[in-house]
Amino acid sequence: MAAPQQEPSGQELSIPVVLVHGIKDDGRKMRRLAAYLEGLGRATHCCDLLPNRGEVGLERLAEQLAAYIEKEVLAGQPAARQVDLVAFSMGGLVSRYYLQRLGGLKRTRRFITLATPHGGTWLAYLTNRPGCLQMRPSSPFLRDLDRDAETLREVGFTSIWSPLDLVILPATNSVVPHARCEKVWCLAHPLLVSDAASFRKVAQALK
Repeated sequence: MAAPQQEPSGQELSIPVVLVHGIKDDGRKMRRLAAYLEGLGRATHCCDLLPNRGEVGLERLAEQLAAYIEKEVLAGQPAARQVDLVAFSMGGLVSRYYLQRLGGLKRTRRFITLATPHGGTWLAYLTNRPGCLQMRPSSPFLRDLDRDAETLREVGFTSIWSPLDLVILPATNSVVPHARCEKVWCLAHPLLVSDAASFRKVAQALK
C-alpha cells in the first residue's frame, strides 16, 4: 500500500499552481490533476493557450502564459510572489521559454513537466506547422533553450516521463540534464495527466 500523502506546508499552500496544457488541448485537459492538487489544499489555475495546434511558434504561447500569470494569477500581489508551474507535453517547452527567456525564473518556485519532448520528438516530422517544427530533435528553438538550461535548477526542475510514451519518440527525450527525472509506467502519453502514480509524483515534486 502506498504511503500516505504528506500534508503541504503553510508556505506551499500559499503558492498558486499554474497548469499548462499541451498541443491540441486547452485548460480542461489539466482539470483532473488540478482537482487532485486542490484536494491537497492547493489553489490551481488552468490556462488556455491559443491557437493550440502548432499554428504559431511556441514563443507566442509563452507570451500568453507570461501575461496570464501576471494578470490572472499574481495581479495585485507583491513583486516577490511566485507560482508553481506544472506543464504537460508541448506546454513544458512553452513554459521553458517563459522561464528562460521571459523572466519567469524570478516568478516561479517549482517547475514540473509531464511527458515533455525536451529533446524533441520524431512525431513532429509529420507536419510543417511552426510550433511543430520547433519540437523536432535538434531544432534551433530547442538548441537555444539548451544553451542555458542549467538555470532551471533555480526552480527545482522535475521531468516526469514514461518509457511507454509513443508520442515522445524516443521516450527518453523527456529525460534531461539539470532536472530530477521521475519515471512512471503510463501506457499512453495522455495518461500522464490522469494517472494516480503521476499525480503523486507531481505532489512530491511540488514540495
